[in-house]
Amino acid sequence: MSAAPPPTAGQLVRFSSIAVPIAAAGLPLGVYLPAIYARDYGLSLTVIGVIFLLGRLWDAIADPFMGSLSDRTRSRYGRRKPWIAVGGVVFGLASIFLFFPPFGVTPLSLGIVLFFFYLGWTAVQIPFQAWSGEVSGDYHQRTRIATYQTVVTASALLLALILPTIADQLRPGDGHLQLGLMGGLVLLSIVPALVLTLTALKEPPPPPLPAAQPSLKETIRAITGEPLLLRVLASDFAVTLAQNIRAALIVFFVTFYMGRPEWAGGLFLFQFVFGIFAGPIWLKVGRRFGKHRTAVAGELLQVAINLSLLLVTPDTFGLLLGLTLAQGLAQGSGNLMLRAIVADVADKHRLDSGEDRTGLYYSVFSLAGKTATAVAVGIALPLVSWLGFDPKAANSPEALTGLLLVFGLGPAIAHALSAALIARFPLDEAAHAEIRRQLDPGPPDYAFAE
Repeated sequence: MSAAPPPTAGQLVRFSSIAVPIAAAGLPLGVYLPAIYARDYGLSLTVIGVIFLLGRLWDAIADPFMGSLSDRTRSRYGRRKPWIAVGGVVFGLASIFLFFPPFGVTPLSLGIVLFFFYLGWTAVQIPFQAWSGEVSGDYHQRTRIATYQTVVTASALLLALILPTIADQLRPGDGHLQLGLMGGLVLLSIVPALVLTLTALKEPPPPPLPAAQPSLKETIRAITGEPLLLRVLASDFAVTLAQNIRAALIVFFVTFYMGRPEWAGGLFLFQFVFGIFAGPIWLKVGRRFGKHRTAVAGELLQVAINLSLLLVTPDTFGLLLGLTLAQGLAQGSGNLMLRAIVADVADKHRLDSGEDRTGLYYSVFSLAGKTATAVAVGIALPLVSWLGFDPKAANSPEALTGLLLVFGLGPAIAHALSAALIARFPLDEAAHAEIRRQLDPGPPDYAFAE
C-alpha cells in the first residue's frame, strides 16, 4: 500500500473556500446588523438584543446535534458533503432575507430569518470542520489544513471590514447600502464557495457504524469522559474570551481613552491586514515545535502584547499601532493549533472506544468558542461600567484608567490561562503517530508537504 500524496496548495484553497461566505456573514452579524436594524428599520435595541441572543442560543444548541448527525450519516456522496450542500442552500436563502429584507423588518420576521440562517450556518460549519480533521491523519498535515482555512477566513474578514468603510465614504450613515454591500459579498461567494469546497477533495471512507445508536447519556459521557478534549475546550474558551474582551472594548478604548475616534474602525482593519500573514508564520513554528508548544508560545506572546498595552497613553499612538501590528501577527495562533488538536483527540477516542465522534468533538469545540464570545461581552461591558466608564458622558481620568486596565489586563489573564491549560499536553507528535499506527495498519495515508 503506497502513501497517497497530501492535498496540494490549490486543493486546500478550494477546500477552504466555504470560509469566505461564512466569515463575510459572521462579522456584520455581530458588529453592524443590530445597529442598522435599530437605526434604519426602527426596531428597539432591547428587542434586537433578545432576538439575537435567542438566535445565538439556537445556534449553540444545534451544534452538537449536527455533529452527531453528520458522524452517523452514510450516503453515496459521503457523510459531510450532503449536510454542507443542503446547509449552504438554507444559509444562502436566509442571507437574502437577512441582508435584503423585501418586506421590511419586524421582530417576528427577524426571528424566523435568524432561525434558518443559524440552521444553515451550523449545517455547513460543523460538518466542514469535522471533514477538515479527517482529510489527513498526519499530525503536521492537520496544522497545514487548518492554516489554509485561517488565512482564507482572515482574508474574507478583511474584505468584510472594508465594505462598510466604502459605504460610509459613498453615503455616510446609509445602512441600506452597508447591508447591500455586505450581503452582496455573502451571496456572490456562497455558490462558488460551495462548488469549490465540495469538489476539492474526496471524503475518506467512514468507519463502521456502531451496532446501536448511543444515548444522550453516552454522548455526554463521551465528551465529559475525555479529559484531553476538556483541556482543549477550556483552553480555546480562554483564547476566545480574551479576543472578544478586546473586540468589545477596542472602539471605546480608541475613541475615549486615546481620543482618536477616526481610528476606531481603522485600527481593527489594521490588525486584520497583518492577520492574513499570521497563519503561515505559525504553521512553520508548529511544524518545528509541535502544536501544543506552539499554542503555548502564541498565548504567552499575546500575554506580553496585552500587558504592554498598559504602557500606552493618548500621546503614544505609535506604540498602539506597533502593538496592534503584533496582535495581527499573533492573531489566531492559539485557535489554529487547538482546532487541529481536536482531530488528534478524536483519533485517541476512536482507538480507546471504537467510536468515531469527530463531528461531535468539533461541534462542542465550536460551542466553547460561541459561549466565550457571549461571556466576554457579559464580563467586559459591566466591568468597565462598574469602574465608572460611560460612553454617553464625560469620563473622569479614573474611569478611563479602568477602561485601560480591563482592555489590557482582561485579555492578558485569559491568554495566560489558555497557555496554562494546554501546557504539557501529552498528545504530541510521537503519541499521535502511535495512535495512527494502531488505527491504520500499514503506511500512513498522507505525508506532510510544504
